[in-house]
Amino acid sequence: MAATTILIVDDEPTNLYLLTSLLRPEYLVRAVNSGESALRAAVSEPRPDLVLLDVMMPAMDGYAVLARLRENPATRDIPVIFITAQAEAADEERGLGLGAADYITKPIKPAVVLARVRTQLEAKQARDWSKDRNAFLEAEVAWRMADNDNTQTVAIRALARLAETRDPETGNHINRTQNYVHVLALRLREHPRFSAFLSPRNIALLTKSAPLHDIGKVGIPDSILRKAGPLTAAEWEIMKTHSSLGSDAIEQAEADADKPLAFLILAKEIAHWHHEKWDGSGYPDGLAGESIPIAARLMALADVFDALISARVYKSAMSHAEARDIIAEERGKHFDPDVCDAFLAGFDEFVAIAEKYREEV
Repeated sequence: MAATTILIVDDEPTNLYLLTSLLRPEYLVRAVNSGESALRAAVSEPRPDLVLLDVMMPAMDGYAVLARLRENPATRDIPVIFITAQAEAADEERGLGLGAADYITKPIKPAVVLARVRTQLEAKQARDWSKDRNAFLEAEVAWRMADNDNTQTVAIRALARLAETRDPETGNHINRTQNYVHVLALRLREHPRFSAFLSPRNIALLTKSAPLHDIGKVGIPDSILRKAGPLTAAEWEIMKTHSSLGSDAIEQAEADADKPLAFLILAKEIAHWHHEKWDGSGYPDGLAGESIPIAARLMALADVFDALISARVYKSAMSHAEARDIIAEERGKHFDPDVCDAFLAGFDEFVAIAEKYREEV
């Protein structure tokens, strides 16, 4: 354990000698005879734990030295005790007002100096312990939050990949749609209709939750999910249940949690309502306009764009431009007009994402 270091600053050699002789049996003592030297010593090793500072010195007095120590982040927390022949109450008040920890008048009384030094060192030790403890706790909280966030992300990815195993042709679909949703959210975050919802935290949660939009497909029979041809009316009704199956599964997961999880709330909204349409002709509930949650509205456009540009066993892929034109035609019908406008304005970003996560042939 490093020795406690005390820096003594006094322009009188006699005073330096007396204080050094008094303190050296218990502490590591450094002694300097000017304000300029004190400032240099305060930032050099071994750093002082306490400064005993004379007030009346040539060139730079103790008040100026203290002010400089307090200006420097590296020295501002070092306690300073003024030791001076100025014994007036006003002098003591000035010193304490400038931030000195204590004020001792000359001629010094050894027992008083030792007692005041111990008091200030114990107080500093307590402050340092508290600061270190707080720093440790903050680091621990940050680590646990990061670990929890990583665990949530991995769990979401695992569930989304599970859904993909039932529908293997989707490949990088979850990567693309997740990034599409993120782009839309960033483009709409300052829009008056969306700004209250699209806070940085909600954008992060929305992006994290997006991969669960089709989790309900695990409940759809292979004969329907992997059918190469068109679905019959009855089969289509079964296919449409994937939205409710997904939200029901997430709701059951919510019930198992000790407290509400924000990312599951958004995941449930996305899974349940991402097939709703702005004009009310979607499913499963026929919601229209503002009744459709914002998270689901963003996911709806992202999901349709990706479906249009992706090849399936029952259809070929469209070009990006063709998909853009179809989505533009659905403005105010399938899609929220402002969400559609954000897509059109950021179309190049969508294309870049599609290319980055292109399906491997």
